[in-house]
Amino acid sequence: MRCPFCSENDNKVIDSRLSKEGNAIRRRRECLLCGRRFTTYETVEEIPLMIIKKDKRREIFNRDKVRSGLKRACEKREISMNVIEVFIEELERDLREAEEKEIPSRVIGEKIMARLHELDKVAYVRFASVYRDFKDVNDFVTELKTLLDQR
Repeated sequence: MRCPFCSENDNKVIDSRLSKEGNAIRRRRECLLCGRRFTTYETVEEIPLMIIKKDKRREIFNRDKVRSGLKRACEKREISMNVIEVFIEELERDLREAEEKEIPSRVIGEKIMARLHELDKVAYVRFASVYRDFKDVNDFVTELKTLLDQR
């Protein structure tokens, strides 16, 4: 690590601690040449999750897209943004734990629907109608019958 003031390579770590968020180590360093102090952060290098779309294109997993779809599905429901954020964090953690670096979008959609089914039935049907591309009222009725039969 080069000193940002004099570019010297020799420095020593004075203090190490976990960052406020808990996802990095904060290190306080002192340059052995100029004596000035500076802070560095050490984080885990994550390999991005790649999503395989229906048309076989690949793109990086985007939390904002998931958040947007969930917000739309949960609109006018009593579901807080905190619940949605936890939902997204758990989804991403599950996807990373699967150790697959390329995940079909179908798998993500099904995971989202399964969790929405437990969280809020109306939000589930809204999400399913877009995700499964319902063509008419019959598709809605079929999904609602399935939902009612599960009760």
